[in-house]
Parts: sequence; C-alpha cells; structure tokens
Amino acid sequence: MAKAKRGRALWRLPARGRGTCPICQATRIKLLYPLVKSDGTKLTVCKRCSKKAV
Repeated sequence: MAKAKRGRALWRLPARGRGTCPICQATRIKLLYPLVKSDGTKLTVCKRCSKKAV
C-alpha cells in the first residue's frame, strides 16, 4: 500500500521546501537541512551541502 502521509509536512513549508541552495547555488532543490555558520547565522541547505559542511 502507498504511504498517504509521506512528505505531508513539506506542504506546509513555503514553496514546498524548495529553493536555491545558498552554498552550491543549485536551483529548485529541497532545502531541509539546517546549518549553523561560524558567525551564528542559520541557513537551510540541500542534502549534498549538509554532508560537505560536517
């Protein structure tokens, strides 16, 4: 059976959680991963950039 609730939380986010990644400049990609920069600012980045930053 299909999972009816899978990804439902994304519908509440602006643009369904998609945008341009501030690090790699990829467009129309899901920005779901929080990243705290060294100066204390918070960003949401794509999955690829979240792995790079760690």
